[in-house]
Amino acid sequence: MNILVTGGNGQLGSELKHIAFQYPQLNCMFTDVEELDITNQDDIISYVEEHNVGLIINCAAYTAVDKAESDIERARIINATAVKNLIKACELSSAKLIHISTDYVFNGEAFCPLKESDQVIPLGVYGLTKLEGEQYVVSSNEEGIIIRTSWLYSSFGNNFVKTMMRLGVERESLGVIFDQVGTPTYAADLAGAIMSIINSNEKLDKKGKVYHYSNEGVASWYDFALAIFELSGIKCIVNPIEASEYPTPAKRPYYSVLNKKKIKNDFNISIPYWRDSLRSCLYEIEKSN
Repeated sequence: MNILVTGGNGQLGSELKHIAFQYPQLNCMFTDVEELDITNQDDIISYVEEHNVGLIINCAAYTAVDKAESDIERARIINATAVKNLIKACELSSAKLIHISTDYVFNGEAFCPLKESDQVIPLGVYGLTKLEGEQYVVSSNEEGIIIRTSWLYSSFGNNFVKTMMRLGVERESLGVIFDQVGTPTYAADLAGAIMSIINSNEKLDKKGKVYHYSNEGVASWYDFALAIFELSGIKCIVNPIEASEYPTPAKRPYYSVLNKKKIKNDFNISIPYWRDSLRSCLYEIEKSN
């Protein structure tokens, strides 16, 4: 099968590229904006037809959460309009779609792990435009699934783990938010899950079915930072602060722990605990340095 991976230079796209060789039966083609502009419908339709694409994994997204508040049009074009373009290309070529979305479609007022069927109320432009992209997928007749994830990090690209490691060396102490709770997700684990889904006997014929994937467990950003310093051996004092002490243009959900029961049951996937995955990522970062 020929597979198109959009956002190929991002964290998830890079992790998919890193393991693609393990699946020689799958011909994965990785593109980013330089190779393929998915906001241009004609370009994406031509690419999918020319390369006989049977599946698209859409990792491309406008993820600058705060910047999106003042860059609404660009966020919408990438997170929503481009998804509509991908769906049109799938429709014309009978290709399937795996679309990656976010926990930011929720408002963070829940107190137990969020199910796929729970009410979605985005707090900001990023979450709103990602939800609009989801709605295009759900309302289409094309075969494919949506996978919402949260707090993504990787040994590739820029992310919270690398930021903390840099600041932990530069400073004696840091204030990190303790009253926003979710689950970190190692992009390598999500990439492995996606490839397992594709490689499984379970066909991607769900037609807009939504799934949740993050690592197991629960953490605040404060917990996450403590673990990063502990496991990497960085000596830095971490002080818990409230989100209100660190105002940002975009509101974040206070609680976005995802319930992963459906994806585990439907695709027989086992999911690692977040601290174990963090340890694996730190090893990869150290190895690359």
